[in-house]
Amino acid sequence: MATLTRLKKISDTVWEIPTDYKAGMRVPARLYGDERLVSQMDEGVVDQVTNVATLPGIRNYALCMPDGHWGYGFPIGGVAAMDERTGVISPGGIGFDVNCGMRLVLTSLSYGEVREHLRELVDRLFQRVPAGVGGSGFVRLSQDEFLTVVEKGAHWCIANGYGWEEDLARTEESGRISGADAAKISRKAVERGYKQIGTLGSGNHYLEIQVAKPENIFDRALANALGLTIPDQVVVMFHCGSRGFGHQVATDYLQTFLKVMEPKYSIRVPDRELACAPFLSPEGQDYFAAMKCAINMSFANRQVILHRVREVFSEVFRKDPLDLGMHQVYDVAHNTAKLEVHTVEGESRRLLIHRKGATRALGPGAEELPELYRQTGQPVIIGGSMETGSYLLTGVASGAQTFFSTAHGSGRTMSRQKAKKMFHGKKLQQDMEHRGIYVRTASFSGLAEEAGPAYKNIDEVAEATEAAGISKRVARFVPVGNVKG
Repeated sequence: MATLTRLKKISDTVWEIPTDYKAGMRVPARLYGDERLVSQMDEGVVDQVTNVATLPGIRNYALCMPDGHWGYGFPIGGVAAMDERTGVISPGGIGFDVNCGMRLVLTSLSYGEVREHLRELVDRLFQRVPAGVGGSGFVRLSQDEFLTVVEKGAHWCIANGYGWEEDLARTEESGRISGADAAKISRKAVERGYKQIGTLGSGNHYLEIQVAKPENIFDRALANALGLTIPDQVVVMFHCGSRGFGHQVATDYLQTFLKVMEPKYSIRVPDRELACAPFLSPEGQDYFAAMKCAINMSFANRQVILHRVREVFSEVFRKDPLDLGMHQVYDVAHNTAKLEVHTVEGESRRLLIHRKGATRALGPGAEELPELYRQTGQPVIIGGSMETGSYLLTGVASGAQTFFSTAHGSGRTMSRQKAKKMFHGKKLQQDMEHRGIYVRTASFSGLAEEAGPAYKNIDEVAEATEAAGISKRVARFVPVGNVKG
């Protein structure tokens, strides 16, 4: 656990580690969260975020969000802004599941209308959206066709009938980040990914039917603006990423960077998991282009899953998805590195923002947002455990302090191995059903890993993001049905 006495308290929700804490730190490190959350962070978080502070070209601070916990290289919840000209790019600051992210979809149905159909909905979703390790989606692609998908992202899906045109405007980067180059990805990465469009995967990935109860609306005006307009409104939220494809892209370039980092670029890092290359180097640019392919694959993956969700609801309720109000609220990424313009020392600068288990949270008026959300700020989705709940928030102007970044989930407090020893998947499934949450899973051991007590309190995480001024709570959703990997 993090020792608070070693941290400088900046505010009730911001804690700083000065540069004299560790040799080589170029900037201070900052942890976000109230005293309880920060004290729960393991020592690995402090070690990793201060390691990040040693990377060349880092600006302002190395940051960790309230859901932070130990990860690979960067802590999960880590944020770092690198100068475009002098900074580095590091797969450890992005994650292996590139563009792991969240998508939230509305319905015009109340829970009273859905309750008697819940088991059928979850059972059909379990059949239509493959979950678990491996798994192939219903979209049949050749490897060459897959190369087109990873460059076009969700735009390919819309062109081929898997969604609505309006979905693109309600997706980060409009569902396709520019600059993706399929020539920069390995054949092994393609082989691992070309069958996985439209699949959830395993681990903490899920597809959940949720309810927005009136008492869980924090800002009625914002809720209305984002489409939450009826009592006990049913929504669908899902969490997944780029699957084996993104993992292989990261693996390939980690090996490349380890070979060139010190002998070619004279870069030394305190942890080999922070393997990196100068952003503007040939190796750095190749990885940037390959990583963007993984971003686009993930957008396409979630777009196809949305198509399947709409199909299932349409079949069960015998109505067109449009008549069921199945509009997407937003799709947000939380494992990316992107070039963005931010103000540093009073000047606008292009920075490479690494967000590893952290969500972009642009404030009102941001030009990157669709007109629909210019006044509200960017919708932010923070997923909780399958036993507790999840949140819809919005970005705020004061989020500039974290380069408009916020938490992405509740954050683990317990290893997967420990959770499997403490909980039994079958019994957990039964207990949850008794509490009104119907779950289908591809693996009972995987279900045990995701037990609620293995995670931080999602309410405390969401409250801390608001108290710190990095996002604002709009609504809390309660799970009633879940498909788990």
